[in-house]
Amino acid sequence: MTARVAFLGTPAAAVPTLVRLNGLGMVDLVVTRPDKPRGRSGTPQPSDVKRAAAGAGIPVVTPARAEDISDMLKGFDLAVVVAYGQILPGSMLTIPRRGFVNVHFSRLPRWRGAAPVARAILAGDDQTGVDIIQLDEGMDTGPLLARVAVDIGATDTTGSLTERLAEMGADLLVQVIPSLLDGSIEAVPQRADGASRAVKLSSAEARLDPQSQSTAEVDRHVRAFNPKPGAWGTVDGERLKIWAVAATPEDPAPPATIRLVDGRPILGTADGSVELVEVQPGGKSPMAGDVWARGQRGPLVWE
Repeated sequence: MTARVAFLGTPAAAVPTLVRLNGLGMVDLVVTRPDKPRGRSGTPQPSDVKRAAAGAGIPVVTPARAEDISDMLKGFDLAVVVAYGQILPGSMLTIPRRGFVNVHFSRLPRWRGAAPVARAILAGDDQTGVDIIQLDEGMDTGPLLARVAVDIGATDTTGSLTERLAEMGADLLVQVIPSLLDGSIEAVPQRADGASRAVKLSSAEARLDPQSQSTAEVDRHVRAFNPKPGAWGTVDGERLKIWAVAATPEDPAPPATIRLVDGRPILGTADGSVELVEVQPGGKSPMAGDVWARGQRGPLVWE
């Protein structure tokens, strides 16, 4: 199959699709976001997609504005978007012969927007999936081209679920790419009901509130904000991130209080308690909850 495909993506979740498309010999151009300062040094670092493309010898561009590469898309058959991180202007969408398609990690119209995986976990959804849509000028409102569903596991984090969906999305796109290119695929409009917004996560929102949140809500909160930005709270004046919790059979601690039981930190919630399995004090690396607890004297108050 001979075709010219442009790929637009930025984070690690976009790499599987890029790799699979490049394996078919189709990718002639990669568009990704500009290098971003990272770490304490603030040194600009390339995106995961840029690293993967450079390693494969694919031409890469990093425009400040997506529309800056409009002329480069002339003569392409298709453009594929996976978590590019920028809204594309409508004037670009018809430049490739078959337009733009997006690999989106949700069951549309539920969770349109930037953080669909985290929002699904946070809401307690039982299921999510991957949808391939034809891009239009709306926010993830284009017609459906292909889709696959997946159950959300009880221990899934945003990180683990995104990795699974990224592989599924790559497989699904490869399956339908022939019909995308020859125009034989049927586009189905999204349902008019059930739409919801998956707005970007914030550090402020990641703050846990065990005084009002139930045990189930605390668990979902921790999993939804893992790996970024991390669920957190303040314990006796010290900022503490929570990376993993587990149900515990112990008698509940008072809400927003941490008891030490056999050296394990037990956090009280609005309706029970959870064990803090993995935590990260400010300025330190993640550690087991019982290791952190060795330097504490209970009960501790969650502020």
